[in-house]
Amino acid sequence: MNLLLLLFGLILLLAGGDALVRGAAALARQLGISPLVVGLTVVAFGTSSPELAVNVTAALRGSGGLSFGNVIGSNLANIGLVVGLAALLRPLHIQTSVVRRELPMMLLATAVAFVFALDSLFAGGALSRYERGDGIVLLLLLSVFIYYTAVDVFRQRESGQGEVGLAPGGWSVPISLALVAVGLVGLLAGARFTVDGAEGVARALGVSEAVIGLSLVAIGTSLPELAASLVAAWRGQTGIAIGNVIGSNLFNLLLVLGTTATIRPIPVPPGGYVDLSVLALLSVLFWVVCATRERFIIRAEGALLLTMYMLYLCGRLLF
Repeated sequence: MNLLLLLFGLILLLAGGDALVRGAAALARQLGISPLVVGLTVVAFGTSSPELAVNVTAALRGSGGLSFGNVIGSNLANIGLVVGLAALLRPLHIQTSVVRRELPMMLLATAVAFVFALDSLFAGGALSRYERGDGIVLLLLLSVFIYYTAVDVFRQRESGQGEVGLAPGGWSVPISLALVAVGLVGLLAGARFTVDGAEGVARALGVSEAVIGLSLVAIGTSLPELAASLVAAWRGQTGIAIGNVIGSNLFNLLLVLGTTATIRPIPVPPGGYVDLSVLALLSVLFWVVCATRERFIIRAEGALLLTMYMLYLCGRLLF
C-alpha cells in the first residue's frame, strides 16, 4: 500500500507540475508579462502554500518550534535540490533583473532572518512576536517585494515586453487560471501522498524517525517546487523554474516565517544556526553562479549546488 501511495503521489506530482507550467506560461502570454514574474508570484505562492498551512497550524497549536526547521530546510532544498536537478536537466537562462533585484532581495531576507536568529540568543532563544517585532519586520519586507514586482508588471505591460495574445490552443484567461489551480491541487495532493508513502516505506525498512524527519519530510515540503521547476526546465520555461525557486524562498522567509512569528514566538532549535549559515552560504553561491557564464546556470554548477546540499544533509543526519 505504501509503495502504491508513493507511485500515485509521483504521478500526481508530474501531472500537476505539467498542468501548472502550461497554465502559468499561457497566463503570462495572455496578460503580457514575463514568465519570470508569474513564477515569482503565482507559482511560487502556490508551491509555498504547504509550508504556510503547516506552520500556521503548528503555531496555533503551540508547536512553533517546527516552523523554523520547516522554512530553513525547505529553502535549502529549493536551492540545492531543485535548482541543482533542474540545471542538470537543462542549463537555466537567468534574466538580468534576477541578478540585480530578485536574488539580492532573497539574500537580504536570508540575512535578516539570520540576524533575528542570532539576536534571539539573548531573548530566550526565539524569534519574538512583539518585543522586537521580528514577524512584523519580515511581513513589511514582503510588502516591499510585492510592490516592486507589481511595478515591474505594469512596466512590462506598458512597454510591450510581454507578448499579449491567446495561448496555443486558444486558451482564455479563465481556462489558464483553471489549469493553474488544477496543477496546484495536483502538486499539493501528490506531495502529501508521496511523503506518506515514503514515510511508510522507510518505517517498514526500519529507518529511524530522525532520518525520516531530516530527509523525507524536509524534501517532501519542497516536492511541489521540485516538480514545477523540473517540468518548467524540461519545457524550456526556465523563467518559471528560476522564479519559482526565488519566489518560494522569499515567501517562506517573509510570509511563512513572518506570519508564524507574529502568531507565536518561534524557538530556534539546536543546530538552527548551523542550518541558517549553510543556507546563507548556498544563497550566496546561487547568486554567484547566476551572475557568471553569461547568465546561465550550467550543468556543472547545478551538480555543485546539488552536491553541497547532499553533503549538508548527510552531515546533519550523521551528526
